[in-house]
Amino acid sequence: MTQALAHRWRFFRAGGFDQVQLDTPADLAALRGLDQKLWASLACPVNNLELDRRMLDYIDQNRDGRIRAPEVLDVVDWTLARLADPAVLFEDGPLQLASLTEDAEGARLRLAARRLLTVLGRPEADSLTPADTDELALLFPPHESNGDGLVPATLTSDPQLQAAIADIIACLGAQTDRSGEPAIGSEQIAAFFDQARQLHGWHARAAEQGLSAFGEGTVAAVEALGAVQDKIDDYFTRVAMSEFDPRASALMNAQEEELVRLAARSLADAGEVAELPLAVVQHGGELPLRQGLNPAWRGAIETFRLQVVVPVYGELDSLSREQWQHLVGLCSNYLTWRAEMPAVAIADVLDRARILELVEQDVEARLMALVAQDLEVAEAADGLVELDKLIRLRYGLVRLLRNFISFQNFYARKEKAVFQAGMLYIDGKSCELVVEVGDVEAHAAVAAASDCFLLYCNCTRRGEPVRGRETLNIVVAVTAGSEGNLQAGRHGLFYDRDGNDWDATVVKVVQNPISIREAFWSPYRRVSTLVSEQIQKFAASRDADMVNQTAARVGEAGAAPAATPAPAFDIAKFAGIFAAIGLAVGALGTALAAVVTGILSLAWWQIPLLLIGVLLAISGPSMLLAWFKLRRRSLGPILDGNGWAVNSQARISIPFGTALTQMAALPSGSDRALHDPYADKPMIWPWVLALLLVLVLGYYAWDQGMFNPQPPVPAETATAGEAAAD
Repeated sequence: MTQALAHRWRFFRAGGFDQVQLDTPADLAALRGLDQKLWASLACPVNNLELDRRMLDYIDQNRDGRIRAPEVLDVVDWTLARLADPAVLFEDGPLQLASLTEDAEGARLRLAARRLLTVLGRPEADSLTPADTDELALLFPPHESNGDGLVPATLTSDPQLQAAIADIIACLGAQTDRSGEPAIGSEQIAAFFDQARQLHGWHARAAEQGLSAFGEGTVAAVEALGAVQDKIDDYFTRVAMSEFDPRASALMNAQEEELVRLAARSLADAGEVAELPLAVVQHGGELPLRQGLNPAWRGAIETFRLQVVVPVYGELDSLSREQWQHLVGLCSNYLTWRAEMPAVAIADVLDRARILELVEQDVEARLMALVAQDLEVAEAADGLVELDKLIRLRYGLVRLLRNFISFQNFYARKEKAVFQAGMLYIDGKSCELVVEVGDVEAHAAVAAASDCFLLYCNCTRRGEPVRGRETLNIVVAVTAGSEGNLQAGRHGLFYDRDGNDWDATVVKVVQNPISIREAFWSPYRRVSTLVSEQIQKFAASRDADMVNQTAARVGEAGAAPAATPAPAFDIAKFAGIFAAIGLAVGALGTALAAVVTGILSLAWWQIPLLLIGVLLAISGPSMLLAWFKLRRRSLGPILDGNGWAVNSQARISIPFGTALTQMAALPSGSDRALHDPYADKPMIWPWVLALLLVLVLGYYAWDQGMFNPQPPVPAETATAGEAAAD
């Protein structure tokens, strides 16, 4: 805190708030002591920023896709601790090995740099750039250990382990190894084999209980037994009753009267036959499986024999009660075992045989050994990772700070801010405040509070992907000029920061004032649009009526050729109509005459003031509302809609907005021919009418003496005149 108080900060004012200026290593060293209420933002996403993505991933320590103020402070301290001269952060050029500190950390980084330069074929060089570490395969070959604890398939030459790694990735997904290859870690290996052991143990219990007697046909066997279980239980119960009381033997079989009744009917429908006992109880304690069965149940019993009896007992002609109960027990245990099946995700990808094979071959221990082997070189590999991190922070840290702690790059306009995605050309304008967005509707719900005129565009680049994408969404703030024809469906051209061109189509518009000048004319445009729409509607309705009446008359002429008498002329009706029209014209003329008389009664210098007052009365409210909204325009909600935590107003003033949106202008020194051979022919009669009106008004004013005012009469002359009159 003492250091923070001793440091003399410098601030600049832009966007309606004071922003810290970061220009020296001392500013960075004292940054932890700067009150975070003075920061322009407190968090931002790692996506949609024009910064090195690997650098942002290094800063995002918890891998949540966001960079927060504590992570920024940590990476600043980490960087300063490894540079002997932090001033290089504010300079251009590669990272010199001489810039590293002389302590143990610096020595480790210098050793890693020498190893890297040797790999790159530049052992005598003394500097590195981010391009030198872009290819991770050069730093960390896929077939060598790299210390990240991840195992790609290329790390082993054992086909069994390679197949196991592919299976685990197929089941649980892949992580990215430092070499850039898909790989698995110890957590994935443990999770996979935990599920595999659960499944293996479940199948082992089936073998212990003899549930595998039915083989692959277990499900069919259970269904076949369930189809006849009630009928077979009924048979053995009837046999038990017959053994209990000999008198019941005859009663447990079908009654003679029932057989006589059925004999007299058609037996094509076996429904009533199926109600009879399964077999005659005189067969004794065993159920016949081939002969002496109820015809309605012969097919089901045959399926039961083949699916259930034969796999367990072989070919039998009859089934005892004990054998039946044993079969029922097996199927019952199977259903219980089936209900206990562990819910493991790997069973949806791999079959049982493959899972059991992986468990029985002890693949887990062999994969864990590969992980341990990879971690043995962690210290040396981490030196390369830290070197890559420092190289990228050397180039991008200060730029991040000038777009995070302050918006210095945005307001200074020397270079684009990291959140500016490029430039949109549309409707004779070039717009610089362009931000890439994900969900248009979700972003618009937040960004509407910016009070900016926003265009949401879908950009496409078919057949020519950029960074693996052929489409993206942007939001554009139009901060100068006029609305013109900016509406959904309009097309423009978007240039990203790399100069790639994209077809842009407006998909959503958030209406807000763009300029006070446009607000002045907006009431007249709205009235003109309203009048034009009403006239068009009236003309369309009259045209439709005429067409309908003509069609009706043609139809009547074809259906009934007899002529109908024309209605009599009602002179009273037309006289009333003409009288009403005359009254309206007279009232309008009287009002117009009163207005003209009132205007002409004013002094000549009062007439322009009257016209200005009328214009202000019409356009004033619109201009006042636009002025308030233009003063409230803010960058904050536009960034907040993208996941930022903007900590300030970040206003977009009218002069600054004029700089962000440029209008079409001819180059200086250009020759311009004003004659347009295809321009609309000028209409003479409105100008003639206007000239006649001016002449009439001028004559009236001259006749009334408005251009020759009488000099004031002296008081003595006025008194003498009054006395003479008396």
